[in-house]
Amino acid sequence: MAFLYDTILQEFGKRQIAQVEISASISDNLKYNQRPYQIEAFQRFILCHSENFTGKPNNPLHLLFNMATGSGKTLVMAGLILHLYEKGYRNFLFFVNSNNIIQKTKDNFLNENTSKYLFKNKIVIDGKEVLIKEIENFDEADEQNINIKFTTIQQLHIDLNNTKENSVTYEDFENKKMVLIADEAHHLNAGTKKGNLFGSWEDTIEKIHQTNFENILLEFTATMDFESREILNKYQNKVIYKYDLSQFRIDKYSKEINLVRSLYDEQERIIQALILNLYRQELATSNNINLKPVILFKAKRTIAESEQNKEKFHKLIDDFSVEMIEKVQKTSTVSVVQKAFHFFEENGISENEIVKRIQANFKFENCLSANNDSEAEKNQILLNTLEDENNPIRAIFAVQKLNEGWDVLNLFDIVRLYEDRDGKDGKPGKTTLSEAQLIGRGARYFPFALEEGQDRYTRKFDDYISNDLKILEELYYHTKEDSRYISELKKALVESGIYEDDENSVTKKLQLKDEFKKTDFFKKGQVFFNKKIEKSFENVKSFADLGVKKVNYRHTLSSGVGRMSNAIAFELEPTTADYEVTKAKDIQLSQIQKHVIHYALTQNPFYNFSNLLHYFPTLKSSSNFIENKEFLGDLAITFIGTPKRLNEITHFDYLQALTGLLANIENEIKSNSTEFEGSDYISEYVHKVFKDKEIRVRKGDEREKGQLETEDKFKLNLSTEKWFAFNDNFGTIEEKAFVSLFSRRFESLNQKFEDIYLIRNEREIKIFDKLGRAFEPDFLLFCKQRNEQQLTFQVFIEPKGSHLIGYDSWKNDFLKQIQFEQKTIKIHTDNYLITAVPFYNYNSENEFGRELESVLNESEKVL
Repeated sequence: MAFLYDTILQEFGKRQIAQVEISASISDNLKYNQRPYQIEAFQRFILCHSENFTGKPNNPLHLLFNMATGSGKTLVMAGLILHLYEKGYRNFLFFVNSNNIIQKTKDNFLNENTSKYLFKNKIVIDGKEVLIKEIENFDEADEQNINIKFTTIQQLHIDLNNTKENSVTYEDFENKKMVLIADEAHHLNAGTKKGNLFGSWEDTIEKIHQTNFENILLEFTATMDFESREILNKYQNKVIYKYDLSQFRIDKYSKEINLVRSLYDEQERIIQALILNLYRQELATSNNINLKPVILFKAKRTIAESEQNKEKFHKLIDDFSVEMIEKVQKTSTVSVVQKAFHFFEENGISENEIVKRIQANFKFENCLSANNDSEAEKNQILLNTLEDENNPIRAIFAVQKLNEGWDVLNLFDIVRLYEDRDGKDGKPGKTTLSEAQLIGRGARYFPFALEEGQDRYTRKFDDYISNDLKILEELYYHTKEDSRYISELKKALVESGIYEDDENSVTKKLQLKDEFKKTDFFKKGQVFFNKKIEKSFENVKSFADLGVKKVNYRHTLSSGVGRMSNAIAFELEPTTADYEVTKAKDIQLSQIQKHVIHYALTQNPFYNFSNLLHYFPTLKSSSNFIENKEFLGDLAITFIGTPKRLNEITHFDYLQALTGLLANIENEIKSNSTEFEGSDYISEYVHKVFKDKEIRVRKGDEREKGQLETEDKFKLNLSTEKWFAFNDNFGTIEEKAFVSLFSRRFESLNQKFEDIYLIRNEREIKIFDKLGRAFEPDFLLFCKQRNEQQLTFQVFIEPKGSHLIGYDSWKNDFLKQIQFEQKTIKIHTDNYLITAVPFYNYNSENEFGRELESVLNESEKVL
């Protein structure tokens, strides 16, 4: 039996899933943009909820989202709540096993003043403002808003099975369709594992779930024990989406994990971590990144141990000295520690200054203990807002309390303040597994950008492993050197998906050839690209500029005309009477009284004048919006009804029709508008963009091989080819096939062009389309005409495997657009033509060759 997520994939296919439209109720009301995997989670749910297919779970619907720690499960919950409200659901029950998570989720859903609130300031669905209400029982619910009860599963179980005044009861759920949302759902399966649900938490949830055929149970967890046969049997047809920690890391949404092992004692490990903490802070500041890095000090078993660690730490900070700093500087063989000291020296930060800054950062009031329930609840706001500028906390002391439900982005160091291990026969023990879980929680990425348009939320230096800023994308776990423990910890981390052992990858050196570095092109030539910028609406002066079609809105007028016929006996339909005939009548908006139109506009928050100005900056007033023929002034509504009704159109009829028309226009504007767009081309010197670098690739992957080591038909010694700028090509098989084709075409190109250079783009430049989507073409071809025009071509080229052509079709469209536009730019006395060729694919490489030849013959049409 297949998992539900595979069933959906087989039934609909990846392309059809990707084409499912996310409703405006989600996209317009969430404060944060949704990542691709979150969008897929919504798309899969919408398909499963709305379509019938073989393998679909029976009603009442019960689904599980198996999504990685840090992947934004709560945002997916919020989006599904909005979508289900639109579908008629009003009552939501959120439950989890921990008070800690309850408070965090309340902040996410209810507290507009916190940085982690997930909704926009005003939630608007179907043109009406909707509130999110916290309720104690469902008698308090209303039909206009989103009603949520928050509770722990323990308290829910007690309330339902020991009824008392004002508590929720089973009767509350009768005759109400309900959405039940369970977080950290792996805690809810004790009964399943035992083979007996009676009297269990699961039993309580199942009773609620079954009270209404239309109820929906949505479970969320990062960790579900599918090795258990009972768990597998329960959830195999319920797991609608799986996005695990391994994929989360591969997609670059997490920090990378580094294990810092040393023979230092506990105090020296702490000092080393403090030095790296200061290094991160100062390095970030020097690059205009506002970062307050936090350290977690981990005790093994007891709160008493953790409290003792905290006391020792405060004494260490009080006694902190230059001698302590110098000892680490002289004895540490960890490369990043020596890099830190080199940075301090270069930036004039003396040992005395290091001591002062560390003492200031880690003074008593900047350290927090999070060990028991009362303490964790009291400090909940501090623990869940560690990234906020006004949060002073720099050090956390804990045992186990933060292993679940803790959202932290600026944790960069975890120091293990114990040295024994509990693994056996090379297998990780319970303590080691919990350490791996904590590391996974700390691996959430700290968002930052170095330039406008750069993605803040993904790693940037995987392909620049020598870049100093890579430390801002890494979590360090400090521990005693112990080969058996390290082996067990690595195993636990690899199995969790958050870590890839260095032994599984290899470093490759990409070096620009010395001969290429000596060329005038390398020293003085330009490379062109663009940036991601906020969408400008300055030139938008009409509906047409945003693609709004001026088609009459059709509105059917209600009437009492009807008839009754026998459902069984055959009888001829009588002739339609004159009063039953429906006709159409066009009425211009200019014929409708303006106060009715004004009122219709006020009923939809999208048409607040301040919001209209965002899309139409030249708009003078609401009256101008109504009267101007570039906007509403030239529109009409087609009313359909009986002659009698068409002669008796009321203000209410006009209002209903206007509401529909305005909703259509709103949807068109939103669907044709984007938040970002690609800028005009900018340029930079070639020698400033393309440099020697190191890249890491997986062992056994095609990218481990150079062009000379690949399949025979594509073998090529690039070190001797002057036209290839780098020493080798560590690309995919499709990329190597393209380079092989280019080598065979070089001689014919060389007859018309000089200074021919093919440069592999290892993430050095991106280009952005009109929707602001980023694209990194694999190759840039530069060549200069030998004729009197001396035009230099820059050609974007992207080899693409057959299995990806459909999925990445927008990139191919973008390349065709660049080819069509053929921008020419003059810098000093040099003329450049920026163009592109559609995808290269080995199966159609002759067609690609003709396209490339055609592109390079275009200069006569351009100049």
